[in-house]
Amino acid sequence: MEIKQSKGEKSAKRSRRDGKIMFLCIVPFLILVFLFSYFPLHGWIYALYDYKPALGLSGSEFVGLKWFTVLVSSQTQLNQIIQVMKNTFAMSFLGIATSILPVFFAILLNEIKCKWFKNLVQTLTTLPNFISWVLIYTIAFSLFSSAGLINTLLQENGLISEAIKFLDSDNHTWLMMCLWNIWKSLGWGAIMYLAAIAGVDPELYESARIDGANRFHLMRYITFPALMPTYLVMLMLSIANLLNNGMDQYFVFQNAFNKEHIQVLDLYVYNIGMGGNSLSLATVLSMLKSLISVALLATVNFASKKIRGSSII
Repeated sequence: MEIKQSKGEKSAKRSRRDGKIMFLCIVPFLILVFLFSYFPLHGWIYALYDYKPALGLSGSEFVGLKWFTVLVSSQTQLNQIIQVMKNTFAMSFLGIATSILPVFFAILLNEIKCKWFKNLVQTLTTLPNFISWVLIYTIAFSLFSSAGLINTLLQENGLISEAIKFLDSDNHTWLMMCLWNIWKSLGWGAIMYLAAIAGVDPELYESARIDGANRFHLMRYITFPALMPTYLVMLMLSIANLLNNGMDQYFVFQNAFNKEHIQVLDLYVYNIGMGGNSLSLATVLSMLKSLISVALLATVNFASKKIRGSSII
């Protein structure tokens, strides 16, 4: 009996020691999360001041909720914010509507039997994800500017008489931004679904083949349903991040012609804070965006519990 207790105590000590080691392994990452995700929330205090960088926070005037009321008291400001929110929701909903494309791409990529060709396609479609938006705009400018390659070829072949304004135009701005984002992220987004496909039980495919299923039947009735749980989680996270479009893409593509329809919330906050030198108002907007995003995440998490029976966080 004593021997059994001794073994049990050793097992418990080993388990506690392993737990401490695992905790120490994640401590550096917890510190990074605190420094970059929670500590910056201290900056919300700037929303209560008429902050002047030259004077510092202590020398700036305390104005309370002045900047919150400015958002709704000025009709011009309100109209601008409404347009910015339209752009933000349009970009987000286009992204959500096209979020199914990586699923189909992963399924089709998985059906390529030639290994070297499959690796080549996957590499070429994943590579754009690692290219910065600044470089992508450089490529776009070289191809689609008024003096770019596309316009030059069309004019030299007599197909057009005047250069087509692809970049310095406000026509179909939302669609163009969506297409550039698809080109950049399609291959990268498919990686997660390829990993999910690798986890599907091969016996399901073998059983279906015995029953006479062809490749399209396997994709429709086995592969696609197997990817749906992963897709639903990613879809809910996309809905929770409805206001987070990022700034890089829209910042490099914006110009005087398309500014009305390309300015999403993140870019608007940057333009207000850095371009308009109104850091306090930019802080208010960023603060409200964060609170709404948290509310959306809580709503999506509640919906996930009701629909799927499990939460996403």
